[in-house]
Order: sequence, then structure tokens, then C-alpha cells
Amino acid sequence: MVKSFFFSLLLCTTLSFAQEVNIIPQPVKVVRNTGNFVITSQTSLVVTNKEDNATAAFLNGYLSNYYGFVLPIAKKANTNYIKLTSQKNIKGLKSEGYTFKSDKNGVEITGNAAVGTFYGMQTLIQLLPVEKSKSLAIAAVEVKDEPRFEYRGAMLDVGRHYFPVAFVKKYIDYLALHKMNYFHWHLTEDQGWRIEIKKYPKLTEIGSKRNGSIIGSYPGKGSDNTPEGGFYTQEEVKDIVKYASDRFITVIPEIEMPGHGSAAIAAYPELSCFPDEKTQLPDNMISAKSKQEMANGRNKIVQETWGVHSDVYVPSEYTFKFLQDVIDEVIVLFPSKYIHVGGDEAPKDAWKRSEFCQQLIKEKGLKDEHGLQSYFIQRMEKYINGKGRTLIGWDEILEGGLAPNAIVMSWRGEEGGIAAAKENHKVIMTPGSHVYLDHSQTKNEKEVTIGGYLPIETVYAYEPIPKELNEQQAKYVLGAQGNVWTEYMANPAKVEYMIFPRLSALSEVLWSPKENKNWTEFQTKIETMKKRYTIWGANYFKE
Repeated sequence: MVKSFFFSLLLCTTLSFAQEVNIIPQPVKVVRNTGNFVITSQTSLVVTNKEDNATAAFLNGYLSNYYGFVLPIAKKANTNYIKLTSQKNIKGLKSEGYTFKSDKNGVEITGNAAVGTFYGMQTLIQLLPVEKSKSLAIAAVEVKDEPRFEYRGAMLDVGRHYFPVAFVKKYIDYLALHKMNYFHWHLTEDQGWRIEIKKYPKLTEIGSKRNGSIIGSYPGKGSDNTPEGGFYTQEEVKDIVKYASDRFITVIPEIEMPGHGSAAIAAYPELSCFPDEKTQLPDNMISAKSKQEMANGRNKIVQETWGVHSDVYVPSEYTFKFLQDVIDEVIVLFPSKYIHVGGDEAPKDAWKRSEFCQQLIKEKGLKDEHGLQSYFIQRMEKYINGKGRTLIGWDEILEGGLAPNAIVMSWRGEEGGIAAAKENHKVIMTPGSHVYLDHSQTKNEKEVTIGGYLPIETVYAYEPIPKELNEQQAKYVLGAQGNVWTEYMANPAKVEYMIFPRLSALSEVLWSPKENKNWTEFQTKIETMKKRYTIWGANYFKE
């Protein structure tokens, strides 16, 4: 009798776990049926197409890492199975769509393509209990699902702070677990050049290192003599790109131009309008080591403070050859159809002082320095287009005239995106007001941040298609992206703290039908998701 009681109690506990259907992002359609399916180490993972091998590997990796067992791979099974099937032309579903069915016998995930099957597997992960166990009961459900937007992205800035390959991969996993499909990798900055370019070795020999981080009261980083550095070899980049591809994530590299180029200029001063002019900064913004180097004849330094710096690329033939050479090596490493060139926060002071730049403005019949920036971006766009790729830039590339085929990332509010869409240009919305995940999550934030206030409810409330656009113009909005600028994130735990739980909210903004979003329901779901963060060993913001 006692044995029977404890068995009944165990069964009820298992079933209680299975009752929860808290899927983030919320699917298009979910039907909860009676019963459940229990996954154990004896459950067969049925893989019928080799294109689903990556999905099977991800699932087994997840089960191994967080539950301590893997599933045997099989070609068929009648009961106790998880079946992955990719096929084409499922009626009424986009290419990234899938169907999902679980009952007492097993789980069937059918993707409209391999990527859809992968997303169906992510839904299975969302149904797993948040308590570690060797026996995993999931609810019996039927799901029909597809994403709302084709571009669902997140950016990681490794220019201010270098992050090891292992964490970059973990960040990619976080995106995959949220059905996001673009990783924007911000690789170059005033404070560090992070990608190996074989033709220009000084970019990493000099440009990847700074002598200090003069950022005031930032704990542990206030000293002006704390060196920082690091870069990714081309082999590491290839490895990361392959890792992302196996998770159906496209990596978009960003090589900043014409501004935010101080690290490259430190390596190759000829890229500056004034190569013989020493870096001009207040005395308290240069480390002791850099002061000594400049006293010994060095003119340019990798910047040690955050913000916008005035030493931008000179639009000379030397610079264009340099950038074209860099792009040539970048496109070999990144199969992405998109190449991001920045284009933001490029002060015009140096161009105004430069006789060469003023003469170039006259020769090209440009109106002013904004026109010169447009000339710069359009010239690079023509080169990038010639390589079969498409240029993306921050919304400053609108100034002086938009490059013909460029995609605009609208960050200074939505105005740039609205203007670009009305000109029939594709747009990715990324306004600081709603998706800058480096902003504080509470008005009483204890952690040091860049500033601003962005609670999770504001992220969740974001609507990427502005009301100012009509139905036809709205089609140019590809989607949106969350940005993680790392001025005040020197380690992976801080990045995790800043992205979670807001990344989960953003994933629902980008994936789920607008009418399916429900803040009250999401608040319940996010409590379950926080338990998943704990299983993952991820740091996160706790109110």
C-alpha cells in the first residue's frame, strides 16, 4: 500500500511537470491534448534525412549537458520515439515553419525545411521539465508554427571587450534556443580590432591591444594601466561560422568605416587624414604607457576611453585599397549575403580640416562632408555588391544620400528606418528605446551600465513595423535586432545578466504573430524560462 502511494505520488509529480506548456516564443497555434510522453535514455531519435543530423546532434548535446543522457539514433521506431523529418511544401507554412505533435507514443517534428525541423526541436526543448531528471515528461500537444519576421537578430560587440571563442559559441546557442537566426558580430572598434587579416598583420599585432581602459569608477577597471586585448584567428572565425551554421544562424561581420577606426589607424597611420599628427586627447584620457610610447615617437594609439573619436578614415585611394583588401578576406570567412560596414558616428572635424578632403569634395561635386560620407559608403557598397554581397549600415548612411542597394539598421529611433522604407529600401529596426540590451533593466540598477532604462515590458511591447508605414512600405521591414554594446561588460557573466530575460521577450516580438502576444501570459512563461537559465548555468537579472 505504501509502495503504491509513493508510485502514485511520483506519477502525479511527473504529470504535473507535463501540464506546463510555456513555450517562448509563443507559437502560431498550440493545442493541448490529454496525456503526456516520457523521454528516457531508451527513447529512439529517428532521423530519416541526413540534413537533420545537425538538429539531432543539438538535441542530444542539450540532453547530455543538462539531463545527463543521450538518445540512440535510429531509422525507424513504432513507439517511444522522437522523429525528425524535413520535407518541402507543407501547405500553408513558410520555409522556416514546422509542425509538432506529441502523444503517449512519441514526438513527431516535421519541418518545411531542415531549419523548420530545427525550430520544432527547440519547441521540444521548451516543453522539457525545468527539473533535472533521467525521465522527462512532456505534454501532449499539437503545434503549427512559423516566424513572423525573416530577420531575427542579436549583436555582440567584441571591440570594447574581447570574449573567448567558447563564450561566442554560447551566445550563438542562446540565440538558437530562442529561434533567432542572425548573429551580428561587431568585430572592429576604436578600442580594438578583433579579426585576423593576413595582408595587414599590424591590425592584430597593434590594433587588437590597448594599453589601458580609462573608464572611471568601473569596478576593477579604473586603472589607466590595465592592458586589454585579443583577436580571433581566421581558423577560429571559420569554426564559429560553422558552429552557427549548424544552428541555422547566419553570422554577419561588421567592419566599421569611416568612423570608429582608431585601432586600425594606430596600426596603419596612413589611414588617417593626419598620419603625422599625434592622437589628440586630454591628458587624463591616455594611459601612462601610451604617453611613454608617444613620447618615443608613436603618433596614434588604440583608444582607451569609450565614446566617439574624431580620427576617422581619410577617403584616399590608400584607404579604399586597404578596406577592399580587408573585405576580400572577410567574405572568404563569412558566407553571409550581408556585410555590415557601420557608417555611424563619424565626426566630420578631420575632413573639414583636411585639404585633401576639401579638394575631393570639390572634385566629386559633393555638397559637403555628409556628401563625402555618402561617397565613401557608396564606393564601398559598389565593391561589396561586386562580390555578390549586400551592404548593411547604421542609419547615418542615409545622410548625404543612401547607397543604392544598402540595408539600413535604424538605431537612432525609428525615423531612419521609416525614411528608408519609404524609399523602398530594406530595413532592420533596432531603436535604442526598445532593443538596446546594454541599458539598465531597473531604475535602481546596481550594476554599472552605459545608462538608459529599458525594462523587459518595454522590450516585449515593441512593434517593429512603425504605424507611419503603409502595407506596401511595411514589407521592407525585414525584422529587428537586439544590440549588446560592451563598454561596461568585461566578462561573459555580465553579458548574460544584461541579455536575460530581455532576449526572451525580444524573441517573441520577432517570432510570434502580433495577435498572439500577451504580456500577462508571458509573465508566467518567463518564470519557467528563468528556471531554464538556471539549468543552463546562465547569469540573469533578478528583480
